[in-house]
Amino acid sequence: MRFSIAFSFVVACVSALSAQADLLQSGPMLGYSEMREALIWVQTKAEAEVQVVYWDTLQPQTRMMTAKVSTYRQNAYTAKLVADQALPGKVYAYQLLINGRETPRPYPLRFRTQTHWQYRTDPPPFTVAFGSCAYVNEPLYDRPGKPYGAEYNVFESIYNRHPDLMLWLGDNTYLREGDFHTRTGIMHRYTHSRSLPELQPLLASTHHYATWDDHDFGPNDSDRSYIHKDLTLEAFQLFWGNPTYGVNGQPGVATWFQYQDMEFFLLDDRYYRTPNDRKTGDCTILGENQREWLIDALAASNSPFKLVAIGGQVLNTAAVHETYANACPEEREWLLRRIEEENIKGVIFLTGDRHHSELSRYVNAAGNEVYDITVSPLTAGPAFSVTDINTFRVDNTLVTKRNFGLLSFSGPRTARQLLIQVFDTNGEELWQHTLKAPR
Repeated sequence: MRFSIAFSFVVACVSALSAQADLLQSGPMLGYSEMREALIWVQTKAEAEVQVVYWDTLQPQTRMMTAKVSTYRQNAYTAKLVADQALPGKVYAYQLLINGRETPRPYPLRFRTQTHWQYRTDPPPFTVAFGSCAYVNEPLYDRPGKPYGAEYNVFESIYNRHPDLMLWLGDNTYLREGDFHTRTGIMHRYTHSRSLPELQPLLASTHHYATWDDHDFGPNDSDRSYIHKDLTLEAFQLFWGNPTYGVNGQPGVATWFQYQDMEFFLLDDRYYRTPNDRKTGDCTILGENQREWLIDALAASNSPFKLVAIGGQVLNTAAVHETYANACPEEREWLLRRIEEENIKGVIFLTGDRHHSELSRYVNAAGNEVYDITVSPLTAGPAFSVTDINTFRVDNTLVTKRNFGLLSFSGPRTARQLLIQVFDTNGEELWQHTLKAPR
């Protein structure tokens, strides 16, 4: 009888935990990380109350809790939980509670706060994973024929590298024809992409930041004329954990953050973009407000490397598809000229879109190097034309298969260096290149 009662109790507990897991749609995912707080995102399948319990891994007896947040249908059942009792330079373990019950995950749940190194030590080393063009198949809405998305194990390969950050460079999901014109379709697509099983361990252990490009903004090659850009902006804000959205009070996804000693400038290349086929008026990708903010922010920056993330290629000299040289050459010229005139050093553009990867290098009249690291695609179909002649391409850096990148920052404060690596979906290195911070 005692065994029967005990067994029944165990079964009931397992069933309760299973029920909690069944309420989880995707996540948890780590958003921004600062010295004294970090953001944790989660999505449920129905209305629920969510909360996170967390503790310093060196002091597991002291438990802290985020505020409770309710998920609702109108916010796509998403929630953002802020761990605001954290201290600098700590590693925290955490648990997700749904309706007050633990929701166990089959992988470690950890987040890390930034180190308070200023005026104390050299900045710590850290690693950023990055990439673009993540297509997740859904046959009901995909085009007929061979599936466009594949090799989802790329996310497992990134996870195995244990980067501190993951930077998503756009086309992080692919809206389809059935999604473009309704909030229902847009929220479904964001939910479907985020729920990919292979992605979940990476979401839970690495801090994620993102910008967008045409496919997560709207239709292919979409621009400011897209009538539902307010809905896709809402979806982006619901599904990503950036510190802010838009600059100077203007709508969009542009933002800025600092991680250790490096500054990241995430640009919005869609919300203010001139239609590609517009024959009159000024051509712009960023819009005047964002353009001037970028130059102001770069000029004010003391970061050894200044990492500028934007959906499409900036340096590529081939005037094809949606390269800056083709879509808006006059703004590209303006941007590079202003970087030169302001004598801004250490600028590195991080770009995607093109479904192939390459490193581009340009030396301006001030003698400063400007780089463009393109990494694409993560899971979408690779593509490259031999007629795409980029005169700034660094030899032996062209990759025409699915891949991801790593940026590893190291060295003392006055002599930082950056190791750039590109890997295939299985985690095998394809090339590497080292840069020293300019002085």
